Amino acid sequence: MPLKISSQQLVDQAMREVKTYSAQEAKAQLASNPNVQLVDIRDIRELQTPEGTAVGSLHAPRGMLEFWIDPASPYHKPIWADESKEFVLFCGLGWRSALTAKTLQDMGLTNIAHIDGGFQAMQEAGFEVETLEQRKAKKT
Repeated sequence: MPLKISSQQLVDQAMREVKTYSAQEAKAQLASNPNVQLVDIRDIRELQTPEGTAVGSLHAPRGMLEFWIDPASPYHKPIWADESKEFVLFCGLGWRSALTAKTLQDMGLTNIAHIDGGFQAMQEAGFEVETLEQRKAKKT
């Protein structure tokens, strides 16, 4: 059965409808606004690499995000109710984060954005990164 819309068309539509930062813009926002919260929506296996994730990012896998945001869900996480924060999503290349930002926007979040080019662009822009092991060591 032929598709009615391709995955690329979905991403393109989402990119037109959500706030999108370049990696450089996101880095500047992070430096100037203490209420910016980076959110890594990649699968945990993507974080278990030598590149790891962005320092200070919150890990919220895409498969759970809608449930974590919904106050009526048994999986709700209170951080998502903080309207003073701007949640800036990123994935590997910016496709999943665009789709996810659109979904969260459709759910009613207005303080949502994503990074075009994702983690790859963030690394190229010089974001500080850490492995999960480094992150765990900081907490102990």
